[in-house]
Amino acid sequence: MAHFFDIVFDIPAEQSFTYEIDEKGQASAGKRAMVPFGQRDLLGYVTSERENLPDGIKIETVKKIRRVVDEEPLFGSNDVEIARWMAGYYLCSTGQALAAMIPSGRKMIHPALPDSEEETEPSLSISDEQAAALSAITVSSGAPVSALPQMFYLYGITGSGKTEVFLRAAQFMLNAGKSVIYLVPEISLTHQTAKMINNRFGSQAATLHSGMSPSVRLAEWMRIRRGDAPIVVGPRSAVFAPVPNLGLIIIDEEHDSSYKSGSTPRYHARQVALRRCSQEGARLVMGSATPSVEAWKLMSEGSITRLNLSRRLSGGGMPEIKAVSLAKAEGCLTKELKDEIRLTAQMGRQTILFLNRRGFAHFYQCPDCLWEQTCRRCSVSLTWHKARGRCVCHYCGYSEAPPSSCPACGSVQAGYRGFGTEMIEEEVKRSFPDLHLRRVDADTAENKSVYAGGLEETLTLFKKGMIDILLGTQMVAKGLNFPGVRLVGVVFADTGLHLPDFRAAERTFSLIVQVAGRAGRYFPDSKVIVQTLRMEDPVITRSCALDIPGFYNAELKQREMLGFPPFSRIIRFTIRAKDEKRAETAIKRLASFANPLIPPGSDILGPAECPIGIINNNFRRQLILRGPSMGTLHGAARQILARYEKGKDTKTYLEIDVDPVSML
Repeated sequence: MAHFFDIVFDIPAEQSFTYEIDEKGQASAGKRAMVPFGQRDLLGYVTSERENLPDGIKIETVKKIRRVVDEEPLFGSNDVEIARWMAGYYLCSTGQALAAMIPSGRKMIHPALPDSEEETEPSLSISDEQAAALSAITVSSGAPVSALPQMFYLYGITGSGKTEVFLRAAQFMLNAGKSVIYLVPEISLTHQTAKMINNRFGSQAATLHSGMSPSVRLAEWMRIRRGDAPIVVGPRSAVFAPVPNLGLIIIDEEHDSSYKSGSTPRYHARQVALRRCSQEGARLVMGSATPSVEAWKLMSEGSITRLNLSRRLSGGGMPEIKAVSLAKAEGCLTKELKDEIRLTAQMGRQTILFLNRRGFAHFYQCPDCLWEQTCRRCSVSLTWHKARGRCVCHYCGYSEAPPSSCPACGSVQAGYRGFGTEMIEEEVKRSFPDLHLRRVDADTAENKSVYAGGLEETLTLFKKGMIDILLGTQMVAKGLNFPGVRLVGVVFADTGLHLPDFRAAERTFSLIVQVAGRAGRYFPDSKVIVQTLRMEDPVITRSCALDIPGFYNAELKQREMLGFPPFSRIIRFTIRAKDEKRAETAIKRLASFANPLIPPGSDILGPAECPIGIINNNFRRQLILRGPSMGTLHGAARQILARYEKGKDTKTYLEIDVDPVSML
């Protein structure tokens, strides 16, 4: 039996600490343990066992493990290897990476197993394109594994049957005795996909997501680790599922930015999936109607095998998409959109209205002096929420009542400008009092007392045809399949276009094409109306024409000209501090270390204020390293960090984002 154990912690220190075995002798690699650390007890992860102490460490300085938390190991050597790779790539510690991977529950409460214990075979036959795609994914499964995994991309219009190919590829792997991880972008889609997978695979399936209690998640984790659930579905953190004998990782809606973590370690599930597949000899299959620009470039170069699905399978055709100017509209809905809503209802069909902005109005402003009501803690406008009677910050949650007159000039003309989902809801109810409307956004998801049952119940009722109009934010744009939808209205297509982020055009294009894809999956007469103030903008014209190659080719040309990904790699350093001078001093200090270390062919953007300069009373400053390859940037970043950490101001906080997806 080993006497000593190396333990890492969820702290930004890239080293392990050696401890002596606990009194009961329960410690082993892969378990969590409570140990004395400085003046406190801390939860650590046992990464390895050793007979002898490391060189230079004396037995009298070694502390004893106080208590072992787990009865059986939670993680194995593969997981530690992934955590070490993440630490190197995302510039965090191995302990921080393991903490992101492993459920935090202490005791296990077993989840209810799915209703369907029976496996059900798919009844529908598949098209020639689907069969060819499936064959490509499965045919060379026995081939020797190269250093890079085989990567496939199911590229097809919405409704072209990508899901069925995913499920059959999963079945093939299960039949071969291998495990499958099926990633979806958000928890709202996890429920729908989990239901489908439970119907197909019964108790072989498990779900992992952050909406589960830690104890239930831990129980699922152990069921997966024991091999009782060889197919796992969930959002980005499910990429760490401890499946034995991994054969396939599926990334549905690969383009979606929610695959990127917003807190340390800021990993991207696509990158982790790629690493796991190459480490464990599995294959990677991604899919979307609107691939990320990076994936499009890799497909064009042949690094990813593109598998095309070009037609809708349920009798539907691609919708007619029309851009309509909002410039002369009275209110939020144009005459064209109102006429189509009425016609759609008369046909006994359904409408989805999409606006990626919640609240009643976008901001509260004085037209005389242009004073604007902004958050006291963030450098953003407050959004007027009429139902609450408050102006709310969507970044920190701060709220206050709108003033009765302008605090700057006294004008009583001050009022709300722009519109959000609440205002659209009012206008739709006014215009169509006889139609049944439901709103789906972050506010309704949180407030179940007012919006009974929340998101799942609303989507179920809509699917059954009991709701005429579904109004929502991007929750309604992703992956959902509703047979009765004839009309989709994009209420205001321009919301994301003005953002100071090089991915703004890509996001806007993707959202319009994705939400348009909710229309006409089963009927050939569907319509999409895109309301805009920028009728001539190439993003609007190309998305309405469904000119997908045209958009990507133009976007790639622009990115190449400006030197942005995928033609460069980026590491973003963000300093946060409660005091503005501290933030300024810290970012300048960081830049002073960075300038002499920047590799040839690379450059530094900044130091500068972040596009959103203050969030929750924290002043934000950024420095961006940009270069042709991540290898050279990593080397420079590590040296910069080593110098910066010595003597840094403890009242400032540094965030490191490798391959950032948002630059705000």
